[in-house]
Amino acid sequence: MQILNSEQIHQWDAFTMAAEKISSLELMERAVSKCLEWLESNYYLGKEVIIFCGKGNNGADGLMLARKLRDMECRVKVFILELGQKGTPEFQANLADLHHVKLEIAFIQAAELFPELAAGSIIIDALFGSGLNRPVDELTGGLITHLNSSGNEIIAIDMPSGMFADRSSRDIVVMKSTHTLTFQTLKLALLVPENEEYFGEIHVLDIGLSPAFLQTTDTDNELLEKPFIKSLYKARNSFSHKGTYGHALLVTGSYGKMGAAVLSSTACLRTGAGLLSVIIPSCGYEIMQVSAPEAMVMPGNDAFHVSSSETDFSKYNVIGIGPGLGTEEITVKAVDQLLSNYQSPLIMDADALNMLSANKDLIKKIPPSSILTPHAKEFERLFGKADNDFERLTLAREKAKELQLIIVLKGHRTFIAMPGGKAYFNNTGNAGMATGGSGDVLTGILTGLLAQAYTPASAVLLGVYLHGLAGDLAAAKKSQESMIASDIVSFLGDAFLSLNKDE
Repeated sequence: MQILNSEQIHQWDAFTMAAEKISSLELMERAVSKCLEWLESNYYLGKEVIIFCGKGNNGADGLMLARKLRDMECRVKVFILELGQKGTPEFQANLADLHHVKLEIAFIQAAELFPELAAGSIIIDALFGSGLNRPVDELTGGLITHLNSSGNEIIAIDMPSGMFADRSSRDIVVMKSTHTLTFQTLKLALLVPENEEYFGEIHVLDIGLSPAFLQTTDTDNELLEKPFIKSLYKARNSFSHKGTYGHALLVTGSYGKMGAAVLSSTACLRTGAGLLSVIIPSCGYEIMQVSAPEAMVMPGNDAFHVSSSETDFSKYNVIGIGPGLGTEEITVKAVDQLLSNYQSPLIMDADALNMLSANKDLIKKIPPSSILTPHAKEFERLFGKADNDFERLTLAREKAKELQLIIVLKGHRTFIAMPGGKAYFNNTGNAGMATGGSGDVLTGILTGLLAQAYTPASAVLLGVYLHGLAGDLAAAKKSQESMIASDIVSFLGDAFLSLNKDE
Protein backbone atom coordinates (compact mmCIF):
# COMPACT_ATOMS: atom_id res chain seq x y z
CA MET A 1 0.00 0.00 0.00
CA GLN A 2 1.42 3.36 -1.03
CA ILE A 3 1.35 6.03 1.68
CA LEU A 4 0.34 9.29 0.00
CA ASN A 5 0.48 12.82 1.35
CA SER A 6 -2.63 14.97 1.66
CA GLU A 7 -2.04 16.72 -1.67
CA GLN A 8 -1.66 13.40 -3.48
CA ILE A 9 -4.88 12.12 -1.89
CA HIS A 10 -6.68 15.23 -3.14
CA GLN A 11 -5.26 14.56 -6.61
CA TRP A 12 -6.40 10.93 -6.38
CA ASP A 13 -9.95 12.10 -5.69
CA ALA A 14 -9.82 14.43 -8.71
CA PHE A 15 -8.31 11.72 -10.94
CA THR A 16 -11.08 9.29 -10.00
CA MET A 17 -13.83 11.84 -10.62
CA ALA A 18 -12.39 12.68 -14.05
CA ALA A 19 -11.78 9.05 -15.04
CA GLU A 20 -15.22 7.85 -13.95
CA LYS A 21 -17.09 11.05 -14.85
CA ILE A 22 -18.60 11.43 -11.41
CA SER A 23 -19.09 14.50 -9.23
CA SER A 24 -17.48 15.17 -5.88
CA LEU A 25 -20.87 14.56 -4.26
CA GLU A 26 -21.08 11.14 -5.89
CA LEU A 27 -17.60 10.27 -4.63
CA MET A 28 -18.62 11.55 -1.20
CA GLU A 29 -21.65 9.25 -1.37
CA ARG A 30 -19.30 6.28 -1.71
CA ALA A 31 -17.21 7.31 1.28
CA VAL A 32 -20.19 8.01 3.53
CA SER A 33 -21.89 4.76 2.50
CA LYS A 34 -18.77 2.88 3.60
CA CYS A 35 -18.85 4.69 6.94
CA LEU A 36 -22.50 3.78 7.36
CA GLU A 37 -21.76 0.13 6.55
CA TRP A 38 -19.03 0.14 9.20
CA LEU A 39 -21.31 1.70 11.81
CA GLU A 40 -24.02 -0.83 11.06
CA SER A 41 -21.72 -3.85 11.10
CA ASN A 42 -20.30 -2.73 14.44
CA TYR A 43 -23.75 -2.26 16.03
CA TYR A 44 -23.76 1.51 16.47
CA LEU A 45 -27.08 2.26 14.78
CA GLY A 46 -29.12 1.50 17.88
CA LYS A 47 -27.37 4.25 19.82
CA GLU A 48 -27.79 8.00 19.70
CA VAL A 49 -25.31 9.44 17.20
CA ILE A 50 -24.13 13.02 17.60
CA ILE A 51 -22.24 14.42 14.61
CA PHE A 52 -19.96 17.45 14.89
CA CYS A 53 -19.28 19.09 11.53
CA GLY A 54 -16.95 21.72 10.23
CA LYS A 55 -17.78 23.58 7.04
CA GLY A 56 -15.33 21.81 4.75
CA ASN A 57 -15.77 18.56 2.90
CA ASN A 58 -15.18 16.55 6.07
CA GLY A 59 -18.17 18.38 7.52
CA ALA A 60 -20.07 17.62 4.32
CA ASP A 61 -19.33 13.92 4.96
CA GLY A 62 -20.87 14.34 8.39
CA LEU A 63 -24.01 16.01 7.06
CA MET A 64 -24.53 13.32 4.44
CA LEU A 65 -24.00 10.64 7.09
CA ALA A 66 -26.63 12.34 9.27
CA ARG A 67 -29.18 12.24 6.44
CA LYS A 68 -28.50 8.56 5.75
CA LEU A 69 -28.77 7.69 9.43
CA ARG A 70 -32.05 9.57 9.73
CA ASP A 71 -33.39 7.76 6.63
CA MET A 72 -32.76 4.55 8.61
CA GLU A 73 -34.73 6.04 11.53
CA CYS A 74 -31.66 6.29 13.75
CA ARG A 75 -31.43 8.82 16.56
CA VAL A 76 -29.09 11.52 15.30
CA LYS A 77 -28.20 15.14 16.13
CA VAL A 78 -25.96 17.52 14.21
CA PHE A 79 -23.81 20.33 15.59
CA ILE A 80 -22.14 22.65 13.09
CA LEU A 81 -19.09 24.63 14.16
CA GLU A 82 -19.72 28.20 13.03
CA LEU A 83 -16.45 30.05 12.44
CA GLY A 84 -17.87 32.71 10.16
CA GLN A 85 -16.73 31.34 6.82
CA LYS A 86 -19.00 30.05 4.09
CA GLY A 87 -18.99 26.30 3.68
CA THR A 88 -17.67 24.47 0.63
CA PRO A 89 -20.15 23.78 -2.19
CA GLU A 90 -20.39 20.16 -1.02
CA PHE A 91 -21.15 21.31 2.51
CA GLN A 92 -23.84 23.72 1.30
CA ALA A 93 -25.44 21.05 -0.89
CA ASN A 94 -25.63 18.56 1.97
CA LEU A 95 -26.93 21.17 4.38
CA ALA A 96 -29.72 21.97 1.91
CA ASP A 97 -30.60 18.27 1.73
CA LEU A 98 -31.01 18.20 5.51
CA HIS A 99 -33.73 20.85 5.35
CA HIS A 100 -36.04 18.14 4.03
CA VAL A 101 -35.25 15.78 6.92
CA LYS A 102 -36.68 15.91 10.43
CA LEU A 103 -33.44 16.38 12.29
CA GLU A 104 -32.08 18.47 15.15
CA ILE A 105 -29.36 20.84 13.88
CA ALA A 106 -27.57 23.36 16.06
CA PHE A 107 -24.79 25.86 15.34
CA ILE A 108 -21.90 26.45 17.73
CA GLN A 109 -20.61 30.03 17.72
CA ALA A 110 -19.28 30.20 21.29
CA ALA A 111 -18.05 27.93 24.08
CA GLU A 112 -21.25 28.35 26.08
CA LEU A 113 -23.06 26.51 23.29
CA PHE A 114 -21.01 23.32 23.69
CA PRO A 115 -23.60 20.59 24.33
CA GLU A 116 -23.73 18.26 27.28
CA LEU A 117 -23.65 14.71 25.98
CA ALA A 118 -25.67 11.84 27.34
CA ALA A 119 -23.71 8.80 28.49
CA GLY A 120 -23.65 6.16 25.79
CA SER A 121 -24.06 8.59 22.90
CA ILE A 122 -21.64 8.13 20.02
CA ILE A 123 -19.70 11.17 18.79
CA ILE A 124 -18.87 11.39 15.09
CA ASP A 125 -15.93 13.71 14.47
CA ALA A 126 -16.42 15.39 11.08
CA LEU A 127 -14.81 18.73 11.92
CA PHE A 128 -11.64 18.47 9.81
CA GLY A 129 -10.16 15.79 7.57
CA SER A 130 -6.71 15.10 6.16
CA GLY A 131 -6.35 18.52 4.53
CA LEU A 132 -5.79 20.49 7.75
CA ASN A 133 -2.64 22.62 7.46
CA ARG A 134 -2.62 24.78 10.62
CA PRO A 135 -3.47 24.33 14.30
CA VAL A 136 -7.15 24.73 15.12
CA ASP A 137 -8.43 28.05 16.46
CA GLU A 138 -9.38 28.68 20.08
CA LEU A 139 -13.08 27.86 19.71
CA THR A 140 -12.41 24.63 17.84
CA GLY A 141 -9.73 23.66 20.32
CA GLY A 142 -12.15 24.25 23.15
CA LEU A 143 -14.79 22.07 21.48
CA ILE A 144 -12.29 19.26 20.90
CA THR A 145 -11.17 19.44 24.53
CA HIS A 146 -14.81 19.38 25.63
CA LEU A 147 -15.52 16.27 23.55
CA ASN A 148 -12.32 14.55 24.67
CA SER A 149 -13.35 14.98 28.30
CA SER A 150 -16.91 13.75 27.76
CA GLY A 151 -16.13 10.06 28.24
CA ASN A 152 -18.13 9.22 25.12
CA GLU A 153 -16.87 7.02 22.32
CA ILE A 154 -15.55 9.12 19.43
CA ILE A 155 -15.39 7.95 15.80
CA ALA A 156 -13.29 10.13 13.51
CA ILE A 157 -14.11 10.41 9.82
CA ASP A 158 -10.88 10.21 7.77
CA MET A 159 -8.62 11.75 10.46
CA PRO A 160 -8.98 12.86 14.09
CA SER A 161 -9.67 16.59 13.94
CA GLY A 162 -6.63 18.74 14.68
CA MET A 163 -4.15 16.12 13.46
CA PHE A 164 -1.88 16.95 10.52
CA ALA A 165 -1.61 14.20 7.92
CA ASP A 166 2.04 14.71 6.99
CA ARG A 167 3.80 16.39 9.94
CA SER A 168 3.93 16.35 13.68
CA SER A 169 0.89 17.36 15.72
CA ARG A 170 2.71 17.41 19.06
CA ASP A 171 1.70 20.09 21.55
CA ILE A 172 -1.50 21.03 19.73
CA VAL A 173 -5.13 20.12 20.42
CA VAL A 174 -6.25 16.90 18.70
CA MET A 175 -9.42 14.82 18.99
CA LYS A 176 -8.88 11.58 20.93
CA SER A 177 -10.73 9.04 18.82
CA THR A 178 -11.73 5.53 19.75
CA HIS A 179 -11.88 4.60 16.06
CA THR A 180 -10.65 6.33 12.92
CA LEU A 181 -12.41 5.52 9.64
CA THR A 182 -9.85 6.60 7.07
CA PHE A 183 -10.39 6.43 3.32
CA GLN A 184 -8.59 4.19 0.83
CA THR A 185 -5.09 4.33 2.30
CA LEU A 186 -3.30 5.01 5.56
CA LYS A 187 -1.92 8.48 6.14
CA LEU A 188 1.59 9.01 7.49
CA ALA A 189 0.24 10.48 10.73
CA LEU A 190 -1.59 7.22 11.44
CA LEU A 191 1.68 5.28 11.46
CA VAL A 192 3.73 7.11 14.09
CA PRO A 193 3.81 6.39 17.84
CA GLU A 194 3.30 9.99 18.94
CA ASN A 195 -0.26 9.97 17.54
CA GLU A 196 -1.36 6.64 19.01
CA GLU A 197 -3.45 8.18 21.79
CA TYR A 198 -5.48 10.12 19.19
CA PHE A 199 -6.31 7.74 16.35
CA GLY A 200 -7.40 4.70 18.36
CA GLU A 201 -8.22 1.68 16.21
CA ILE A 202 -7.74 2.41 12.51
CA HIS A 203 -10.05 1.09 9.79
CA VAL A 204 -9.14 1.69 6.13
CA LEU A 205 -12.33 1.92 4.07
CA ASP A 206 -12.05 1.21 0.35
CA ILE A 207 -14.08 3.88 -1.42
CA GLY A 208 -13.17 2.79 -4.92
CA LEU A 209 -10.57 5.41 -5.87
CA SER A 210 -9.08 4.58 -9.25
CA PRO A 211 -6.01 2.31 -8.91
CA ALA A 212 -4.70 3.75 -12.19
CA PHE A 213 -3.74 6.92 -10.33
CA LEU A 214 -1.05 5.06 -8.41
CA GLN A 215 0.81 4.52 -11.68
CA THR A 216 0.99 8.28 -12.21
CA THR A 217 2.44 9.37 -8.88
CA ASP A 218 5.53 8.61 -6.83
CA THR A 219 5.69 8.19 -3.09
CA ASP A 220 8.64 7.63 -0.79
CA ASN A 221 6.62 5.63 1.73
CA GLU A 222 4.95 2.25 1.40
CA LEU A 223 3.20 -0.16 3.77
CA LEU A 224 4.35 -3.78 3.60
CA GLU A 225 1.51 -6.13 2.69
CA LYS A 226 1.34 -9.85 2.14
CA PRO A 227 1.06 -9.95 -1.68
CA PHE A 228 4.25 -7.90 -2.03
CA ILE A 229 6.07 -9.98 0.58
CA LYS A 230 5.04 -13.20 -1.19
CA SER A 231 6.62 -11.84 -4.36
CA LEU A 232 9.97 -11.56 -2.52
CA TYR A 233 9.86 -15.04 -1.03
CA LYS A 234 11.88 -17.72 -2.86
CA ALA A 235 10.70 -21.33 -2.58
CA ARG A 236 13.37 -24.01 -2.19
CA ASN A 237 14.76 -26.02 -5.09
CA SER A 238 14.13 -29.75 -4.69
CA PHE A 239 17.74 -30.60 -5.63
CA SER A 240 19.34 -28.07 -3.29
CA HIS A 241 21.71 -28.89 -0.42
CA LYS A 242 22.94 -27.10 2.69
CA GLY A 243 25.55 -25.21 0.69
CA THR A 244 22.79 -23.71 -1.44
CA TYR A 245 21.49 -21.74 1.51
CA GLY A 246 24.69 -20.15 2.64
CA HIS A 247 27.02 -20.09 5.61
CA ALA A 248 26.13 -17.48 8.22
CA LEU A 249 28.26 -16.23 11.10
CA LEU A 250 26.92 -14.67 14.29
CA VAL A 251 29.21 -12.74 16.64
CA THR A 252 27.28 -12.68 19.85
CA GLY A 253 27.06 -13.27 23.56
CA SER A 254 28.89 -12.41 26.77
CA TYR A 255 28.83 -13.64 30.36
CA GLY A 256 25.24 -13.42 31.59
CA LYS A 257 23.85 -12.68 28.12
CA MET A 258 24.21 -15.98 26.35
CA GLY A 259 20.43 -16.07 25.95
CA ALA A 260 20.78 -13.43 23.24
CA ALA A 261 23.23 -15.69 21.43
CA VAL A 262 20.81 -18.63 21.66
CA LEU A 263 17.84 -16.57 20.42
CA SER A 264 19.65 -15.08 17.43
CA SER A 265 21.20 -18.46 16.54
CA THR A 266 17.97 -20.46 16.69
CA ALA A 267 16.16 -17.74 14.71
CA CYS A 268 18.87 -17.83 12.04
CA LEU A 269 18.60 -21.61 11.75
CA ARG A 270 14.78 -21.56 11.73
CA THR A 271 14.87 -18.99 8.94
CA GLY A 272 16.70 -21.46 6.71
CA ALA A 273 20.43 -20.74 6.71
CA GLY A 274 22.28 -23.79 5.40
CA LEU A 275 25.12 -23.52 7.92
CA LEU A 276 25.64 -21.38 10.99
CA SER A 277 28.84 -20.66 12.88
CA VAL A 278 28.83 -18.68 16.11
CA ILE A 279 31.69 -16.77 17.71
CA ILE A 280 31.12 -16.54 21.48
CA PRO A 281 33.13 -16.20 24.70
CA SER A 282 34.25 -19.53 26.11
CA CYS A 283 31.79 -19.30 29.02
CA GLY A 284 28.96 -19.96 26.59
CA TYR A 285 30.34 -23.10 24.94
CA GLU A 286 28.17 -25.67 26.73
CA ILE A 287 25.11 -23.42 26.56
CA MET A 288 25.33 -23.11 22.79
CA GLN A 289 26.11 -26.77 22.17
CA VAL A 290 23.02 -27.79 24.12
CA SER A 291 20.66 -25.00 23.00
CA ALA A 292 21.60 -24.88 19.31
CA PRO A 293 23.26 -28.21 18.42
CA GLU A 294 22.96 -27.43 14.70
CA ALA A 295 25.33 -24.46 15.08
CA MET A 296 29.11 -24.72 14.87
CA VAL A 297 30.48 -23.03 17.97
CA MET A 298 33.77 -21.13 18.01
CA PRO A 299 34.61 -20.06 21.58
CA GLY A 300 37.18 -17.30 21.91
CA ASN A 301 40.16 -17.01 24.24
CA ASP A 302 38.39 -14.79 26.76
CA ALA A 303 36.03 -16.49 29.18
CA PHE A 304 33.51 -13.67 29.45
CA HIS A 305 33.66 -11.60 26.25
CA VAL A 306 34.19 -12.04 22.53
CA SER A 307 37.80 -11.21 21.74
CA SER A 308 39.94 -10.86 18.62
CA SER A 309 39.93 -13.83 16.29
CA GLU A 310 42.09 -15.23 13.53
CA THR A 311 38.94 -16.29 11.68
CA ASP A 312 38.90 -16.00 7.89
CA PHE A 313 35.73 -13.93 7.59
CA SER A 314 35.67 -14.12 3.79
CA LYS A 315 34.27 -17.66 3.85
CA TYR A 316 30.96 -16.49 5.32
CA ASN A 317 28.09 -15.31 3.15
CA VAL A 318 26.87 -12.97 5.87
CA ILE A 319 27.76 -11.88 9.40
CA GLY A 320 25.39 -10.73 12.13
CA ILE A 321 26.93 -8.83 15.04
CA GLY A 322 25.65 -7.60 18.37
CA PRO A 323 23.10 -9.55 20.43
CA GLY A 324 24.31 -9.80 24.02
CA LEU A 325 27.83 -8.85 22.94
CA GLY A 326 28.71 -6.23 25.55
CA THR A 327 30.95 -3.26 24.84
CA GLU A 328 34.22 -4.26 26.51
CA GLU A 329 37.38 -2.88 24.90
CA ILE A 330 38.53 -6.31 23.71
CA THR A 331 35.16 -6.83 22.01
CA VAL A 332 35.29 -3.42 20.34
CA LYS A 333 38.72 -4.35 18.96
CA ALA A 334 37.33 -7.66 17.69
CA VAL A 335 34.47 -5.88 15.88
CA ASP A 336 36.92 -3.31 14.47
CA GLN A 337 39.05 -6.17 13.15
CA LEU A 338 36.02 -7.80 11.58
CA LEU A 339 34.84 -4.59 9.88
CA SER A 340 38.35 -4.04 8.51
CA ASN A 341 38.39 -7.49 6.92
CA TYR A 342 34.86 -8.11 5.67
CA GLN A 343 33.49 -6.45 2.55
CA SER A 344 29.98 -7.91 2.14
CA PRO A 345 26.78 -6.52 3.69
CA LEU A 346 26.29 -7.47 7.33
CA ILE A 347 23.78 -6.94 10.14
CA MET A 348 24.55 -4.85 13.23
CA ASP A 349 22.25 -4.73 16.26
CA ALA A 350 22.19 -4.13 20.00
CA ASP A 351 25.71 -3.75 21.48
CA ALA A 352 27.23 -3.50 18.01
CA LEU A 353 25.18 -0.32 17.59
CA ASN A 354 26.30 0.91 21.02
CA MET A 355 29.90 0.43 19.87
CA LEU A 356 29.20 2.52 16.78
CA SER A 357 27.70 5.25 18.96
CA ALA A 358 30.80 5.40 21.15
CA ASN A 359 33.27 4.93 18.28
CA LYS A 360 31.91 6.88 15.32
CA ASP A 361 34.94 6.07 13.16
CA LEU A 362 33.70 2.49 13.00
CA ILE A 363 30.68 3.63 10.99
CA LYS A 364 32.98 4.46 8.06
CA LYS A 365 34.13 0.84 7.95
CA ILE A 366 30.65 -0.68 7.57
CA PRO A 367 30.25 -2.24 4.09
CA PRO A 368 27.64 -0.59 1.83
CA SER A 369 24.09 -2.04 1.96
CA SER A 370 24.66 -3.34 5.47
CA ILE A 371 21.71 -3.36 7.86
CA LEU A 372 21.47 -1.46 11.17
CA THR A 373 18.51 -2.33 13.41
CA PRO A 374 18.24 0.29 16.20
CA HIS A 375 15.30 0.95 18.45
CA ALA A 376 14.50 4.62 19.12
CA LYS A 377 17.07 5.14 21.91
CA GLU A 378 19.84 3.35 20.00
CA PHE A 379 18.99 5.46 16.96
CA GLU A 380 19.23 8.63 19.05
CA ARG A 381 22.66 7.63 20.37
CA LEU A 382 23.82 6.89 16.83
CA PHE A 383 22.46 9.86 14.92
CA GLY A 384 21.21 12.45 17.39
CA LYS A 385 17.97 13.50 19.02
CA ALA A 386 14.85 14.30 17.03
CA ASP A 387 12.09 16.54 18.37
CA ASN A 388 9.30 14.28 17.12
CA ASP A 389 8.61 11.07 15.23
CA PHE A 390 8.41 12.80 11.85
CA GLU A 391 11.86 14.34 12.29
CA ARG A 392 13.20 10.92 13.34
CA LEU A 393 11.85 9.31 10.15
CA THR A 394 13.38 12.07 8.05
CA LEU A 395 16.72 11.67 9.82
CA ALA A 396 16.66 7.90 9.30
CA ARG A 397 16.02 8.41 5.60
CA GLU A 398 18.83 10.97 5.35
CA LYS A 399 21.34 8.76 7.20
CA ALA A 400 20.45 5.70 5.13
CA LYS A 401 21.15 7.68 1.96
CA GLU A 402 24.29 9.39 3.29
CA LEU A 403 25.89 6.18 4.62
CA GLN A 404 24.44 3.86 1.94
CA LEU A 405 23.07 1.60 4.66
CA ILE A 406 19.64 0.12 5.39
CA ILE A 407 18.27 1.46 8.67
CA VAL A 408 15.56 -0.54 10.43
CA LEU A 409 14.00 1.71 13.08
CA LYS A 410 12.29 -0.87 15.27
CA GLY A 411 8.91 -0.47 16.92
CA HIS A 412 5.25 -0.93 16.10
CA ARG A 413 5.06 -0.13 12.38
CA THR A 414 8.83 -0.65 12.09
CA PHE A 415 10.28 1.91 9.64
CA ILE A 416 12.78 0.69 7.04
CA ALA A 417 14.84 3.38 5.30
CA MET A 418 16.64 2.29 2.12
CA PRO A 419 19.83 3.87 0.73
CA GLY A 420 18.00 5.01 -2.41
CA GLY A 421 15.47 7.10 -0.47
CA LYS A 422 12.52 4.69 -0.45
CA ALA A 423 11.06 3.76 2.93
CA TYR A 424 8.65 1.11 4.17
CA PHE A 425 6.43 0.65 7.22
CA ASN A 426 5.81 -2.86 8.46
CA ASN A 427 2.24 -4.09 8.83
CA THR A 428 2.78 -7.05 11.17
CA GLY A 429 3.65 -7.37 14.85
CA ASN A 430 2.00 -6.53 18.15
CA ALA A 431 2.65 -5.27 21.66
CA GLY A 432 3.41 -8.79 22.89
CA MET A 433 6.74 -8.46 21.09
CA ALA A 434 7.74 -5.67 23.49
CA THR A 435 9.82 -8.14 25.47
CA GLY A 436 13.53 -8.75 25.92
CA GLY A 437 15.11 -10.74 23.12
CA SER A 438 12.74 -9.82 20.28
CA GLY A 439 15.46 -7.78 18.61
CA ASP A 440 17.92 -10.66 18.92
CA VAL A 441 15.43 -12.86 17.06
CA LEU A 442 15.17 -10.26 14.28
CA THR A 443 18.96 -10.20 13.93
CA GLY A 444 18.95 -13.97 13.51
CA ILE A 445 16.16 -13.85 10.93
CA LEU A 446 17.89 -11.19 8.84
CA THR A 447 21.20 -13.05 9.04
CA GLY A 448 19.53 -16.27 7.94
CA LEU A 449 17.83 -14.65 4.94
CA LEU A 450 20.91 -12.77 3.80
CA ALA A 451 22.87 -16.05 3.92
CA GLN A 452 20.41 -17.47 1.38
CA ALA A 453 21.35 -14.93 -1.30
CA TYR A 454 18.39 -12.63 -0.81
CA THR A 455 19.41 -9.09 -1.63
CA PRO A 456 19.83 -6.90 1.46
CA ALA A 457 16.65 -5.01 0.57
CA SER A 458 14.60 -8.17 0.07
CA ALA A 459 16.06 -9.79 3.20
CA VAL A 460 15.09 -6.79 5.32
CA LEU A 461 11.55 -6.46 3.98
CA LEU A 462 10.84 -10.19 4.14
CA GLY A 463 12.60 -10.59 7.51
CA VAL A 464 10.88 -7.72 9.30
CA TYR A 465 7.50 -8.89 7.98
CA LEU A 466 8.13 -12.53 9.01
CA HIS A 467 9.34 -11.44 12.45
CA GLY A 468 6.11 -9.55 13.05
CA LEU A 469 3.95 -12.27 11.52
CA ALA A 470 5.50 -14.92 13.76
CA GLY A 471 4.79 -12.60 16.68
CA ASP A 472 1.16 -12.24 15.60
CA LEU A 473 0.75 -16.01 15.31
CA ALA A 474 2.36 -16.49 18.73
CA ALA A 475 0.09 -13.87 20.30
CA ALA A 476 -2.97 -15.56 18.81
CA LYS A 477 -2.01 -18.79 20.58
CA LYS A 478 -0.40 -17.54 23.77
CA SER A 479 -1.70 -13.97 24.26
CA GLN A 480 0.38 -10.82 24.05
CA GLU A 481 0.94 -10.75 27.78
CA SER A 482 2.51 -14.20 28.05
CA MET A 483 4.66 -14.02 24.92
CA ILE A 484 8.42 -14.28 25.21
CA ALA A 485 11.01 -13.89 22.46
CA SER A 486 11.54 -17.62 21.99
CA ASP A 487 7.84 -17.89 21.07
CA ILE A 488 8.59 -15.78 18.01
CA VAL A 489 11.22 -18.32 16.96
CA SER A 490 8.78 -21.17 17.61
CA PHE A 491 6.21 -19.66 15.23
CA LEU A 492 8.59 -18.85 12.37
CA GLY A 493 7.60 -22.12 10.69
CA ASP A 494 3.93 -21.13 10.79
CA ALA A 495 4.84 -17.72 9.39
CA PHE A 496 6.56 -19.33 6.40
CA LEU A 497 3.59 -21.66 5.89
CA SER A 498 1.31 -18.63 5.91
CA LEU A 499 3.27 -17.12 3.02
CA ASN A 500 2.58 -20.24 0.97
CA LYS A 501 -1.18 -20.14 1.48
CA ASP A 502 -3.40 -18.86 -1.29
CA GLU A 503 -5.44 -16.04 0.23
